[in-house]
Amino acid sequence: MATPKEIRNELLGKTLVENLNNRHFEAYYCPTAAEALEKALSLIPEKSSVSWGGSMTIRDMGLTKALHERDYEVIDRDLGKTPEEVAALHRQGLLADYFLTSTNAISEEGILVNIDGTGNRLAAICFGPKNVIVICGMNKVAKDVDAAVKRVRGYAAPVNSMRFRGKTPCASTGRCHNCISAECICNQVLITRVCRPAGRIKVILVGEDLGY
Repeated sequence: MATPKEIRNELLGKTLVENLNNRHFEAYYCPTAAEALEKALSLIPEKSSVSWGGSMTIRDMGLTKALHERDYEVIDRDLGKTPEEVAALHRQGLLADYFLTSTNAISEEGILVNIDGTGNRLAAICFGPKNVIVICGMNKVAKDVDAAVKRVRGYAAPVNSMRFRGKTPCASTGRCHNCISAECICNQVLITRVCRPAGRIKVILVGEDLGY
């Protein structure tokens, strides 16, 4: 029997899928990460070139591992041995057939909110890769864009800064200081309110808590 949280996620997910489709995204809802993994793989034809950003969601659900094990041309920034190699892989990823990412937050009306340090992920979402697949746990849904930005700045950014072992005020206190430090990861803000061209960005909502 479904739990109240599962029922809530499915109901809200259905509304979000409708709102995303109205904004010309191609949206899906999967109750579990395992189902989302299979859905993502079904959207990527074999032999396609595939890259991704720094998302913990796609790593934790096993998607990057599955891509390495199948017949894809993988552009994996994690394999870069030096900062220069990582930067080169970032640039190659901007020309991939498919770019995989999560989103830092999504509003109930279907607007994606992402905040980045270097901006390579935001650049890919905006332009470059032929297709973008966004995988988002329902824990990242916020009431509106303002609430989504607050979620990213107040929660996701401090946690990610800690993950990267950044020397930022938020990594020390767990809260945003609106800093301008050299290692700040809140340097670019991208609000994606409509997908153009239609269908280029595919959003898979997952009825589980995933990522930060």
